[in-house]
Amino acid sequence: MRLNRYLSQCGVASRRGAEEIILGGRVSINGHIVTELATQVQPEDKVVVDGSPVRTETPVVLVLNKPKGYICSRGDKHERMTIYDLLPLKYQNLHHVGRLDKDSEGLILLTNRGDLSHRLIHPSQGAEKEYEVVVDQPLNADVMAKLVKGMMTEEGFARAERTWMDTDYRAHIVLKMGLKRQIRMMLYYLGYEVTRLTRIRIGWLKLHGLAKGAYKELTPTEIERFFKEEPAKPRLERKSAAEEDGVEDHRPARKRSPESREPRSFKSGPGKKSGPSRRFSEDKPSGFRPKSKFSPRSRSGETEPGERPRGRSGPPARRPAPRGPRRGPSSR
Repeated sequence: MRLNRYLSQCGVASRRGAEEIILGGRVSINGHIVTELATQVQPEDKVVVDGSPVRTETPVVLVLNKPKGYICSRGDKHERMTIYDLLPLKYQNLHHVGRLDKDSEGLILLTNRGDLSHRLIHPSQGAEKEYEVVVDQPLNADVMAKLVKGMMTEEGFARAERTWMDTDYRAHIVLKMGLKRQIRMMLYYLGYEVTRLTRIRIGWLKLHGLAKGAYKELTPTEIERFFKEEPAKPRLERKSAAEEDGVEDHRPARKRSPESREPRSFKSGPGKKSGPSRRFSEDKPSGFRPKSKFSPRSRSGETEPGERPRGRSGPPARRPAPRGPRRGPSSR
């Protein structure tokens, strides 16, 4: 087993974090400092990180239905209740994957596997989180579209992957990002207040049959399903999951308005006509055709002096000789 994977299974860090620890010279095997990432660890090897021996733990992934009023922390200086107050002693060493704020509820995972944490938290891996949101006033399609389009918030640019409405006051929002209080902040910028927020899905795992405050341990087969799911493709290539679920997708369609199809004027400013170009203005007569030195022919097909006749063959017409000064009767 590669050293970075070994450290990840020991709960030291994610695989990427373990690589930084190894390159920093903080790991020794059988008394020798190791900085090579490809180092293999055998079952009989003694691995030490920062002076403390580590060993692989039995992989544990716990799913908890967090009730409202609990915080995602091991301890709190204000003596508020934490999610670890809901767990027995043997699970107190697990770390939570992501977090839900105090007023939110629903699914949260706890594990000792760093690689699973990275797989679920990092946006590039494609693990989706679905939330059921209840707000204080009626929603509409424009609001849903703005959530997908995204906006700047105090935590940075925030956007949803997909959204759809169950009722006027209840909607589903799917995220891959994990900004602090992201859904509450986005809806606040749009003039709404969230009255209830429940996470009902993480990847393939859904909130079904698990009472509030209850927990269960996932089987190895269920854990591997998180790693077998392929990362989501870019938006322009993947099929909308809203279509797969049979619900309406409120992402704004990029269609040109009828006004944008009209020829625009390149002349703007005070005293100049806006809208369609003057050449195509409806103020001109129906038979009007502007004169141009590049198209001297008239509509009847006649040619003017010095112009080549229509067609590609034939010599150009000879220009008439210039007239001299007109002579009076006395010069004859």
